[in-house]
Amino acid sequence: MSSSNFPAFVQSLPEADLPFAGLRGWLLTSESGQILFNESDVEMSVPEHSHGDQWGVVIDGKIELTIGTRTRTYSRGDTYFIPDGTVHRARIHPGFRAIDYFADRDRYHPLSHDHE
Repeated sequence: MSSSNFPAFVQSLPEADLPFAGLRGWLLTSESGQILFNESDVEMSVPEHSHGDQWGVVIDGKIELTIGTRTRTYSRGDTYFIPDGTVHRARIHPGFRAIDYFADRDRYHPLSHDHE
């Protein structure tokens, strides 16, 4: 993956251990949820899954999200909301960057240095 477009202070956050090859992100975790600054330089798919509430904003690029039975493409400046327990999947296009807020404060975990 090429160098990130997120500023250094975002990249100084713990890197997320993401289960999706080609997606990279950094975590900001609090008692009330988790924020993931994420990006991809490759086209990739995120398989169908569900979790607690998720709200996101696209910073660059585009993502095709199927939330429940509705599919829509989101691009720079668009926001999306995925309600708690709603099954969804995604197709991420190269150059994608977004900020996602998860109600689940343990949605992702920091990347262990054992993986490097």
